[in-house]
Amino acid sequence: MARPSPAGARLAQDRAAALRLAPVSRETSERLDVYVDLLDRWRRATNLISEASFASVWTRHIADSAQLLSLVPDAKRWVDMGSGAGFPGLVIAIALVDVAGARVHCIESDRRKCAFLREAARLTRAAAVVHAARVEAVAVPDLGPVDAVTARAFAPLPATLELARVWLDSGAVGAFPRGRSARWQLEAYPHAQIYSVEVVPSVVDKEAAILLIRRR
Repeated sequence: MARPSPAGARLAQDRAAALRLAPVSRETSERLDVYVDLLDRWRRATNLISEASFASVWTRHIADSAQLLSLVPDAKRWVDMGSGAGFPGLVIAIALVDVAGARVHCIESDRRKCAFLREAARLTRAAAVVHAARVEAVAVPDLGPVDAVTARAFAPLPATLELARVWLDSGAVGAFPRGRSARWQLEAYPHAQIYSVEVVPSVVDKEAAILLIRRR
């Protein structure tokens, strides 16, 4: 039996570490394997994820995305603004495959990335709908009710919240992974006082946090 390459061994170790940080079912982990394999193949031709970032894709991206599920456990209908390569939206959609009524709207303006998201959703049966548009151009009523809105590496927090307001003000929970500057960025948002904010430490990075934001 051939031994895995050093890169393959590191990826396997990273996978194991990620699944300890953000446990998922066996079926979900198998679907995530399909997603990561596709990401590896597509990234060579499409600017989805860098070589350095892919080396720790499971902890840095998969676990970092999957941890949001336990923070908003009752959310079935999500909006992911600026989905990119699918973090966190497609990861959440993969985890919700067997949840009745689940749907994740992945909004992404780059059509090449949308092509990847659609293929990944097809292969994993993810509960995802891909919108090839800028967030501000999406017809909000067409998306229907939304339980949670998220965005990762999308825009500074004030700009992110301004785009998310249409869902936050309708009762959705905002779940936004942020870095060290999260509190300062929130203070810079002119409407911050109308929202309650819970700061939850990230399970992946001790210096990062997830902001859970609700309309008061």
